[in-house]
Amino acid sequence: MDGHAIAWDKWTLAIGFNPRDGLILHDIRYDGRPVVRRAALAELVVPYGSPERGHYRKNIFDIGEYGFGKFTNSLKLGCDCLGAIHYLDEHLNALDGNVFMIKKAICIHEEDAGVLWKHWDFRIDRTVLRRGRKLVISCINTVGNYEYAQYWYFNQAGDIEFEMKATGIVNTNACESGKPGKFATEVAPGLSAHIHQHIFCARLDMAVDGSQNSVVETNTYAEPVGPANPHGNGFYAEDTVLKTELGACRRANAQTHRSWKVINPGKLNHVGKPVGYKLHADSCVTMYLAETGPSGIRSSFARNHLWVTPFHEDERYPAGEFVCNSDGYDSLAEIVKQDRSVENTDIVLWHCFGLHHIVRPEDFPVQPCMSAGFTLSPAGFFSMNPSNNLPQIINSASKLAVDTKKSCCS
Repeated sequence: MDGHAIAWDKWTLAIGFNPRDGLILHDIRYDGRPVVRRAALAELVVPYGSPERGHYRKNIFDIGEYGFGKFTNSLKLGCDCLGAIHYLDEHLNALDGNVFMIKKAICIHEEDAGVLWKHWDFRIDRTVLRRGRKLVISCINTVGNYEYAQYWYFNQAGDIEFEMKATGIVNTNACESGKPGKFATEVAPGLSAHIHQHIFCARLDMAVDGSQNSVVETNTYAEPVGPANPHGNGFYAEDTVLKTELGACRRANAQTHRSWKVINPGKLNHVGKPVGYKLHADSCVTMYLAETGPSGIRSSFARNHLWVTPFHEDERYPAGEFVCNSDGYDSLAEIVKQDRSVENTDIVLWHCFGLHHIVRPEDFPVQPCMSAGFTLSPAGFFSMNPSNNLPQIINSASKLAVDTKKSCCS
């Protein structure tokens, strides 16, 4: 650590913080090569699915209306984070202009990441295995009844992973016992909780080996049965470059295993292809708000799972700069109507993901963690597995469990 800058394994980055976004990562590089210029959550909206009585108003923007950073927890050693910990305190301005400090706001530590890679050559009975480690940068924010624990992971294979764990207390309402209604689940006799979603939007200012980047969408198709595919087993991946903002308004498609990667057309790898990083969008959710309704208009950024814009310093938040009582006029859905070019330029990815929460009785009285997130993985960025040169290490603290005299069946 050097102030807020960190170097770990081959990764370097700087850790930032502000009252609205909370945790921010800057200038993420692997072995000196830039990958992401700035990464942070830009918005979180929680739409509730009940149109009854006053519940239709529950469409909360936890970042834009409340400010994520202001509600960051002060972490406790041995509880929120385990192991050898480095903490960062954060300083914010109070409403009266004075400074207040959140002690131990950000936790930095290292974890065992399990098997990184392995192969057993059964012909000569030889096994080669490497366990991995990962750097973890985390914080926990409490907004109203929910806790949001966010974790950035960096591993030795070049992956950047973001995980959000949601816990806390579900929003409950009184109901007639046994009759929670169409839009809710009864979690205890006479107590219900409405169906709802937590939709996050990550703003990723990409810089894959430099600022001139493009986004490629990949879809997989089955080859029609015929002379080129007589046995009906052929399938292939097809790449399409997303050229403009409106053309880059995309949604996930499980039927084609749709994915996206950021490439640098000006930097070719050892097989002559552009270097790139792939977005694994594994937590996409469908928004059910009507686009013409007041909540749907203000939450318009959640309609798509991916948006791409050219970098502009004033375009920072998908629900607009000023979210309280907004009408969506400066939201991401309006910004992209400029239909600017996003090919071979300085681009920003906006990725929407989240949790679709049909509440269970097991979520009451305190909800176990539910997880959502995404991963950025190298896709042609390296000439081979970057972790192949790790030394073999055997953990000397591991031992066989003591065998007791009692039978497991007794």
